[in-house]
Amino acid sequence: MVTLIDKTMEPLISEALYNAYFKSLLAGQRQTCSKIVQTLLNREIDIKTLYIDLFQKSLYEIGHLWETNKISVAREHLATAITEGLLNLVYPYLFSGTTGDQKIVVSCAPNEYHQIGGKMVADLFEFHGWDTHFVGANTPNDHLLSLINEIKPTLVGLSLSIYFNMPLLHVSLEAIQTHYHHLDIIVGGQAFKWGGMNLLKRYPTVTYIPSLNAVERYLHDVFKKES
Repeated sequence: MVTLIDKTMEPLISEALYNAYFKSLLAGQRQTCSKIVQTLLNREIDIKTLYIDLFQKSLYEIGHLWETNKISVAREHLATAITEGLLNLVYPYLFSGTTGDQKIVVSCAPNEYHQIGGKMVADLFEFHGWDTHFVGANTPNDHLLSLINEIKPTLVGLSLSIYFNMPLLHVSLEAIQTHYHHLDIIVGGQAFKWGGMNLLKRYPTVTYIPSLNAVERYLHDVFKKES
């Protein structure tokens, strides 16, 4: 069983392994990346370590290369697509065996097409026994509100990667709080490294989650979940 508990042993993702994975990811070598991830899963790596030290780290590095014009947008999209496919390898290992009453809807803001961060957040909630509904990219507000009405979640998560979409995120927050003013919301994503924190102060039920590590702290502190 794959676990989120850190083990007192040599790290499964060594610098050499990470570099081999990153080189393959950048080159678009899907099969090699898949073999590396499956090997780590077979060695019972914890999901959080896999997500943070392999997937998140490599995607941040890919994003930096794109932002500094060292790789093309096509190359960035290829790496993203490969990573999204690799998340499917993890899915059979996500279930903790128990399902509680807590439900979360995770979505991207309108016009936001980078959904991997939101998917990894949803996966961590899934592992902790939540009933998780991951909507994905570019979800119109009326459709999101309709799903919230149907699911009646405990929590809504919104992901934003592109800073220029920040106004659309705030439209979504306004819409949710207008219709469900007591509903707790978490937000996160790379967009917030460029700003937007002051605007979040308008919304008392919104919590900013800066990292995957912070997801687990939030679960433990707010919902008393054991990590």
